[in-house]
Amino acid sequence: MSKRHVIAKAADFGRVAVLMGGISPERDISLMTGQAVLAALRRRGVDAHGMDAADDLARALLREPCDRVWTALHGPGGEDGAAQGLLEYLGIPYTGSGVLGSALAMDKERSKTLFAAAGLATPPFIVLTGPADFARAERELGLPLAVKPAGQGSSVGVSKVEHAADMPAAYAEAVRFGDAVLAERWISGCEYSAPVLQGEVLPMIRIEPAATFYDYNAKYFSDATRYHCPSGLDAATERACATQALRAFAVVGARGWGRVDFLLDDRGTAYMLEVNTIPGMTDHSLVPMGARARGIDFDELAWRVLETSFDVAPSERTRRTT
Repeated sequence: MSKRHVIAKAADFGRVAVLMGGISPERDISLMTGQAVLAALRRRGVDAHGMDAADDLARALLREPCDRVWTALHGPGGEDGAAQGLLEYLGIPYTGSGVLGSALAMDKERSKTLFAAAGLATPPFIVLTGPADFARAERELGLPLAVKPAGQGSSVGVSKVEHAADMPAAYAEAVRFGDAVLAERWISGCEYSAPVLQGEVLPMIRIEPAATFYDYNAKYFSDATRYHCPSGLDAATERACATQALRAFAVVGARGWGRVDFLLDDRGTAYMLEVNTIPGMTDHSLVPMGARARGIDFDELAWRVLETSFDVAPSERTRRTT
């Protein structure tokens, strides 16, 4: 688990590219995150410049050289290890998780398999390959259940299925965002989010959506969603959940910063849902809420995330100049 690399002067970051946008279904949220981070870094005196990953990213990085990258991309192509692999190849330090941690965290099937192997509770699931699996999902998991793309974030393409007749539509919605689709047992309980920053869990957030569940609209646009930070958990339970969240974060190989989402049932079992390696940084986002409760304002948070670009020593990289 990475610890903090304290950087005292803005000049020590050099020229910073804030990578945002891209072409995933989460492009609009990424642009919101990137613009907020860009403004925060500039307020702190960092030589920061926005860069839209929807353009020819490799060519742009070579045309406009930078010393490090604040990665504000969400979704496939930016959060799944692809952009991280390019940055590694070019020898450019970047924030957050590396190629492996990004890829594993973004793949819900494999991350949940790793959670279970590490002894962490996670909702039981099966992979749906088509209509032939619908009856099996209902038989093995029961109803209601969640149907979701295995390789998306922000609850994109997620449906709650309460009746067998709803399965075809839920599957059709999920498969729009990739061939890998999961059916997951619906766990009744409160949803929590554990922000992780430089080796520690910040105060957790309890999420109370007005809708059936915490979907894309509830996450980014609804003013009806209620957030509780402090979470209301007693100190012992929050410590126990924080320990499990850090284990989930580590088991997928994440580093630097991120967020671990989980459900807590009425028996006190914490079910790990996913690790988010590039959480949103919008006015509805959870990591800034947890940071604020710890006394870290938004500008300081953006700075501290930028510090994570020093997590890999320069000797471990080969800087390319052509």
